[in-house]
Amino acid sequence: MPSRADMSLLAAQPVVLITGISAAGKSTVAERLASRFESGVHVKGDVFRRMVVAGRQEMTSSPSAEAWRQLRLRYRLGAATADTFHAAGFAVVVQDVVIGAVLTEYVEAIRSRPLVVVVLAPDPAVVAAREASREKVAYRHGPDGIADLDAALRAETPRIGLWLDTSDHEPDRTVDEIIRCGLTEGRVS
Repeated sequence: MPSRADMSLLAAQPVVLITGISAAGKSTVAERLASRFESGVHVKGDVFRRMVVAGRQEMTSSPSAEAWRQLRLRYRLGAATADTFHAAGFAVVVQDVVIGAVLTEYVEAIRSRPLVVVVLAPDPAVVAAREASREKVAYRHGPDGIADLDAALRAETPRIGLWLDTSDHEPDRTVDEIIRCGLTEGRVS
């Protein structure tokens, strides 16, 4: 039975932005969190990237100006989609890889409130193990790509929202922690 504190996030009809590096558990956690609300939506940022079928520029360690433009477009589309679902009465969980100063841009693009930001930050070795066990390949350059992206997350991403080391968490434990702490530790104004 959820506690009174747990019910506050569930009753608040928030927008929750979940980020972290690839294979940090964002998709699984976002889906499970969205399903806990009476009316919940899971917005997957990668869907917007895959919509570009010709001329897509992928983010790399040295991204082109066009890759940055497309990434920012993806974030604006994610924010607008979240706001549209929220205005229609849904709690919304948005998940995407948002690393560095662009996290602030993404947060500013989401107009709906309350807004909760959650950064999943498991140990890079845990991410490497998760990556090895899944069909989807995020790191084409092996563990160095994981370590580099994790270093960028920790050094360049603003410390806003709720940061969780989920190295030893099962997905439902992470969801429970977001529900328990989200409105207090993860809420942004």
